[in-house]
Amino acid sequence: MPDKKINIMVIMGGPSDEYEVSLSTGKQILNSLDKEKYSISSVIVGKDGKWLLSNKKNSDTALGNDIQNEKSLATVETGRAIDQMKSGENKIDVAFIAMHGKFGEDGIIQGLLESIGMPYTGSGVLASALAMDKVRSSELFLYHGLEVPEFRHYEKNVWGEKIDELSERISNEFGIPCVIKPADSGSSVGVAVVKKIEDLKNAIELAFSKSSTVIAQDFISGREVTCGVLDFGEEKGTQALVPTEIIPKNSEFFDYKAKYMPGASNDITPPNMEKDIIEKIQAIALKAHTILGCSGMSRTDMIVSDDDIYVLETNTIPGMTPTSLLPQEAQALGISFSELLDKIIESALRRNS
Repeated sequence: MPDKKINIMVIMGGPSDEYEVSLSTGKQILNSLDKEKYSISSVIVGKDGKWLLSNKKNSDTALGNDIQNEKSLATVETGRAIDQMKSGENKIDVAFIAMHGKFGEDGIIQGLLESIGMPYTGSGVLASALAMDKVRSSELFLYHGLEVPEFRHYEKNVWGEKIDELSERISNEFGIPCVIKPADSGSSVGVAVVKKIEDLKNAIELAFSKSSTVIAQDFISGREVTCGVLDFGEEKGTQALVPTEIIPKNSEFFDYKAKYMPGASNDITPPNMEKDIIEKIQAIALKAHTILGCSGMSRTDMIVSDDDIYVLETNTIPGMTPTSLLPQEAQALGISFSELLDKIIESALRRNS
């Protein structure tokens, strides 16, 4: 790190269903960045697309302590906000993207920042878009030899008025139980494990309310695991972290509540599994990261079923809330949350050097 403080702007919020989670991630990042290394500011992208900028660097709002006090925020149109970020004494050296779901993880904010030449954390436009699109990413994983649950996808413009017919087709092709989910949402928003045929129609309608494309997928019975990947720099390169087994307490799977409600799941890092299985999980996480072209960090979710490991999805902006898994996996290697943020920022600067 250079002697001069690096100007960091944490970008959070956005128009997705994960707005509140993004604010929690952003606040956690703001409170944990090393104040000796960074000059810190923040922006909340509202659900209406307006940008709310903190008025002063290192203020309570900028540091996440007063994050939703709109009196201490300035509402700015996107173009003007971008102008402020790229020039003058307030020029930002790195944008730390803390946005989840649409606009944050799908390549949109990444493309906006690339258009002004601003370094940003995490994956680029293409990798972000591919990871968010569960149809395309699953097809890529299959092509490169990874296992994924059998799936089909259905477009709303074809099936939106024919839910009964689609329900019958899915039940015939996949049986019950099956998994229904939107093709491009995060945090398990709109995902349902359908165990009764009478629930299938509602699950499809819910998924279509979140996306124009719905995926039907085989239900794989097994142990849910996830494994992060982190860029450690030129000397050590990109490596998989210690995997985590996820055991939801009151959910069928690792759903939104299990992800973000404290105590809603048991997260075991490392999992109580054979060494060769753990190493295989790590290898798959690293391969998925590489296949998609991810940068900085990622986290890949999987199901271990007997001798098979199925890839569910890769997250290019894993959660950084108090219950999140990537920081937990880094901690298992002795990497504090503040140090984890350093490594993510350093990776962004290297990619743009």
